[in-house]
Amino acid sequence: MNDHLLLNTGESEDSWRMWRIMAEFADGFETLGGVGPAVSIFGSARTRPDDPNYELARALGRKCVEQGFAVITGGGPGIMEAANRGAAEAGGRSLGLNIKLPHEQKPNPYSQTNMYFRYFFVRKMMFVKYAVAFICCPGGYGTLDEFFEALTLIQTKKIKPFPVFLVNSVYWKGLLTWVRDTVVDQHMIDAEDLSLFHVRDDPDEVVRELKNWYRAVKAADDAKAKAGGS
Repeated sequence: MNDHLLLNTGESEDSWRMWRIMAEFADGFETLGGVGPAVSIFGSARTRPDDPNYELARALGRKCVEQGFAVITGGGPGIMEAANRGAAEAGGRSLGLNIKLPHEQKPNPYSQTNMYFRYFFVRKMMFVKYAVAFICCPGGYGTLDEFFEALTLIQTKKIKPFPVFLVNSVYWKGLLTWVRDTVVDQHMIDAEDLSLFHVRDDPDEVVRELKNWYRAVKAADDAKAKAGGS
């Protein structure tokens, strides 16, 4: 039996699984609690270093660090490696939240802090809890999962809204056309829900918008705290 799967097992096994889940949450909270403002960057593990998307993610990692943000990825190769590499080369915090899989994923060499999760849902919570923004580069099911999970949490007001970016408009064009012309057209979501994410091509534009948003939110929080203490 694969321990990382939530299978229908007996009470004894479920009790042990509960403690493993709690331990992963505790480890994540302790390790990431002092990371400061961070950006979670997602994308395909299959992207090669000679792919333009690799350099795109590397630039994003570097520019995020230059503006004072740590960079969190899934810790693996491809886009994850590129973003961690850009962050590390810029002298910032570069973190990888690895997942234990049947075919073991090796952490990339540019992630300075590595964590290893058995459960996807615990790992996903860490991406959301310790990020002030999501940046999704071209990727597959995992990237889509993180993207739509963030939108769902924001749409349903389960978390405070934060910027969600899709980078490389050509790659995402088909998905966006379907969301707009089918999902919105058939009233599965409201047209206003399209404003929950942003499509960009320029890393500088992404980081500039992120910085301006974070500065405004922090100023509002500081003003609220000051008013509460006066």
